[in-house]
Amino acid sequence: MEWIHSAIDYGIIGVLLAMSVLAVAVAIERILCHRRTRCELYSDRKELELHLTRRLYVIASVGSNAPYVGLLGTVLGIMLTFASIGRQGLADPGQIMSGLALALKATAIGLLVAIPAVVLYNYLMRSAKELMLKWEIGNGREKL
Repeated sequence: MEWIHSAIDYGIIGVLLAMSVLAVAVAIERILCHRRTRCELYSDRKELELHLTRRLYVIASVGSNAPYVGLLGTVLGIMLTFASIGRQGLADPGQIMSGLALALKATAIGLLVAIPAVVLYNYLMRSAKELMLKWEIGNGREKL
């Protein structure tokens, strides 16, 4: 039964780690892209917007789904803890609390992945909006 607990624990943490790496990689690429973007080279605002917001959905998806992946790990961990208690009959309260604490670790890691992803997404969306406003100022337009 311990191998199932380890497989769930490391599987969920592995998925969250992969999501985190993906979000950071996309964020770095987008930050560098925004810094290199020369608004005056674009003749159309929509073309600039497409360029600036490319792949931002990946970061948004990580930010919105990481807590759920963590919650899945917590639910599975709690189910395993209760199954273990059911097999053993009377259980030691310390063992129960230890199992529940380990299960909650997945939710905490999910939040640690989600919060920076949301911050990065908001930063990049604001950066894109600023660059589009600069384009509009340069092209004599007042409104979005």
